[in-house]
Amino acid sequence: MLRRDRTAAMPFIMAVTLIDMVTIGLIIPVLPALVGSFSASQAEQAFWYGAVTFAFGLANFFASPILGALSDAHGRRPVLLLGFCGLAVSFLVTGLATALWMLIAVRMLSGALMANMSVSNAYVADITPPEERARRFGMLGAMFGIGFILGPVMGGLLGAIDVRLPFFAAGSLALINLLYGYFVLPESLPPERRRPFVLSAATPLKAFRGLAALHGVGQLVVVIACSSLAQFVLYTTWVLYTTFKFGWGPLENGWSLAAVGVVSAIVQGLLMGRLLKRFSARRLAVIGLTSSMLAYILFGAATEGWMLFAIIAANALGSTVQAAIQSIISSAADPRNQGQALGAVGGLNSLMSVVAPLMGAPLLAMVSHLPPGDWRLGVPMFFCAVLQAAALVLAVLHFRRERRLRDAAGTPAAGA
Repeated sequence: MLRRDRTAAMPFIMAVTLIDMVTIGLIIPVLPALVGSFSASQAEQAFWYGAVTFAFGLANFFASPILGALSDAHGRRPVLLLGFCGLAVSFLVTGLATALWMLIAVRMLSGALMANMSVSNAYVADITPPEERARRFGMLGAMFGIGFILGPVMGGLLGAIDVRLPFFAAGSLALINLLYGYFVLPESLPPERRRPFVLSAATPLKAFRGLAALHGVGQLVVVIACSSLAQFVLYTTWVLYTTFKFGWGPLENGWSLAAVGVVSAIVQGLLMGRLLKRFSARRLAVIGLTSSMLAYILFGAATEGWMLFAIIAANALGSTVQAAIQSIISSAADPRNQGQALGAVGGLNSLMSVVAPLMGAPLLAMVSHLPPGDWRLGVPMFFCAVLQAAALVLAVLHFRRERRLRDAAGTPAAGA
């Protein structure tokens, strides 16, 4: 019997996020290899992998603010369930795909139905006072990290047996998450805090204008865009980059992505609270942006595969950026607009996931003919470093200007 009287709490949404991230992590080491099974060359593989990721990002870009606004109107739970259902269908059909057009079509469907992370963030904002949000966003990020420990390793191990096997495993886990969400996950948004759904207000551009208008956000919209674009270019090119430069397969890529998850889980799950006692959310964002910029440079310059693991560990504070900035934005938004505000952040991230393949895949295709170990294969990583440097400069300028205005007005900083 379904219990609807549960009080929404962090353990519920953390469990949902963990299973969700495991399913996504499962396919990352093997999706480029599946695309490669339909390609005749490395350049063609890079191009079509870019097309597949572009399809997902384009659909998610238009759907994310709509789903965020729907969650403000009807609650977080039904939108999350819709996302789990979309993931299950996407993974199972991908595992059965026999042509590239099928991969592109099903990834577009998956992107249109999935706004799980932005809605999960809104769920956390619903049940958390503003001063606690950075820490709790960090806890949610820790589930993301643990999911990326378990998922890629499982995907690499299963992919070493059969490149399609991880997709069936991911689809099965998504169905388990759907059942968990239906029978266990409570609603976090009470009826009195909901707002009517207006389609015209949920378009991506409208959502971005609302995000940019939030007090205390300003240039952070551009910071999010640059940092997110760098991250998505990395995600788009990582597996193919390591394959072309170091000859890695699904197993090695699975372990490398798991290393990212370990670092993220340690920092966001165990250290985030202590870091926030010592540094403000703004200071953490700047430190994290600096660390990530240097990491991108080193990723591109690495001459041996083992070096990537050392760089991932050294870039631990890069894991604090997302939680810190989301905390600032969440604190600036009206409590009734959390879903739409964080949905707009999700939509902005989705836009960057649309743009990233258009930049990362051609950059990698351009150097794909070079021999393994050639430093020029790191061009996509160097491009990410430039983007992160731009984000860092804009963040510093924004926080300095904000501090001057705050000092003049004699008011404290939201999310500080």
